[in-house]
Formats: sequence, structure tokens, C-alpha cells
Amino acid sequence: MTTTKQAMTLTDAAAAHLKNLMSTREEPSVGLRVGVRSGGCSGMAYTMEFATEPGPYDEIVEDKGVTVLIDPKAIMYLIGTEMDFVSEKLQSGFVFNNPNEKGRCGCGESFRT
Repeated sequence: MTTTKQAMTLTDAAAAHLKNLMSTREEPSVGLRVGVRSGGCSGMAYTMEFATEPGPYDEIVEDKGVTVLIDPKAIMYLIGTEMDFVSEKLQSGFVFNNPNEKGRCGCGESFRT
């Protein structure tokens, strides 16, 4: 039997926060779509949006009871990424621990590969 590694994983904190966000939405969603776009001071930025249905070529990842849909144009940038949720005194948000990053801007909003 061959096992394949998921393209992306979630920490317990990220999964719990996503479950909470999805449970309070008025519009039902099948999961969270994650992608990348050109922009920011380092060249690329992560995108996230709730998905009402999977796209025809989305990579579907199930982790800790959460469905993550990865935009097919972003898969090569996200392979091996761990998504976390961090809550600190002055800010909280999702953090991407991406082994493909070669650098990140000072504000943490964008990255380069």
C-alpha cells in the first residue's frame, strides 16, 4: 500500500479556529480555499476564502475535520505547508509555515520562493 503525503496540513489551533469560523457563517461552505497571488513587497501573498463548492481542479485536503481546497495554480507553492493560527496580545491570525519560502517581507504579508 502506497501512502502519499498531504499537500498541506493544519495545526490543531488552525483547525479549531476554522471550524469555529465555519460554524458561525450564515452561508454554508464546503471548506476553505487557499491560494497565492502576485503582490506584496516580496512578490507573492497567500489568499483565503470560504468555498461554497470545490473547483474542478482544486486539490482537496482533509485534515483534523476541516476541508481545505487548494487552488491548482498555487499547489506548487504550497506543497509541504503547515497552516497555523496564532493569537498574541496585539494581533491574531493564520500563519503559513512554508518550506518553499526563500524570504518574507518584514510585515509578514508576502513571501518569495
